[in-house]
Amino acid sequence: MPPAKKRPRAYDHLRTRTAVLAQYGHVRDAVSALTPDQLARPTRLDGWTVHDLVAHIALGLGAVSRDLALPEPPGPKPGTTLLEWAPAVAAAVRDTTAPPPSAGHPDLTALYREVEAAFLADVPASGTGDRLLTTRVGSMRLADVLVTRTVELTVHTDDLNEALGLEIPYDRQALAACTRLLADTLADRAPGGSVEVRVPPFAVVQCIGGPKHTRGTPPNVVETGPLTWARLATGRTQWARALADAEVSASGERADLAGLLPLLA
Repeated sequence: MPPAKKRPRAYDHLRTRTAVLAQYGHVRDAVSALTPDQLARPTRLDGWTVHDLVAHIALGLGAVSRDLALPEPPGPKPGTTLLEWAPAVAAAVRDTTAPPPSAGHPDLTALYREVEAAFLADVPASGTGDRLLTTRVGSMRLADVLVTRTVELTVHTDDLNEALGLEIPYDRQALAACTRLLADTLADRAPGGSVEVRVPPFAVVQCIGGPKHTRGTPPNVVETGPLTWARLATGRTQWARALADAEVSASGERADLAGLLPLLA
């Protein structure tokens, strides 16, 4: 029999909303101080300048308001669950003919202000987040969409820091939600109990079929930090490189995630 999949992790909708706004605020504050020279610099995202990346971050949050303005899709269940989001995004084909994200958005300060005002108006600081939205990867619960925004915001904050040598801070709750979703996605993709993946202080999951660990020190352990885990899961860095740079520790003959990464690229 295939390994049984665990019950999906629950996220507090209102705490996630707060985390999204906090991380967006960190980026907004940094963007307001960027110079034209900084905005023109390249990023590790193929063909994108910092201006493109900054616009994309705002538009990614703006998609929540855009999708909320559409008629609610038929329910009651979402077509795409939270653990199906990363594979669905990874399978989506990027339209290389589309204009860059910065097209039509020369005033980034105004863009960030408009997106934040719309989000505050459209996503109330109450409720359960059960409202269904039509997204590019299928219908999803609002609460789940907000968890995906923590991934987008955290990963792209790291992209900005890498491109510009900045130290834009990471909201702890946003970083935690990002880490847990990506760790749970790995466990869902490769169910089992032979390898324990630790991303302290936010997540511990077991994955990969084989002899199941029950007590004592696990024979196969992978451990890394939250930002390295996000980079591995999204293809920003490679498994072999992270091992060589001592950003990941892996012990045991099964502790090799190279064939399972990235989860979202």
